Amino acid sequence: MAQKIKLNLEGFRKLRTSPEVVKDLERRGRNIAAAAGPGMEVSTYIGRNRTRVSVTAQTPAAKRREAKERALTRALDAGRR
Repeated sequence: MAQKIKLNLEGFRKLRTSPEVVKDLERRGRNIAAAAGPGMEVSTYIGRNRTRVSVTAQTPAAKRREAKERALTRALDAGRR
């Protein structure tokens, strides 16, 4: 017989927006930006349910590198460290 599991959704929300998770995500974003090269910028958004970090090309040279060489895609492994 299958048992029912009741998830603590409020606990998940608190975990995903906790300072420790924010710090870890920002560290991973900085690692990706550094591996992708100069001109990459990390931005953090802490929403109601989760934290998001994005890395984007900001300078014309970085945008060209991203368009031609896919610098950010190639740098994703740096976020796993």
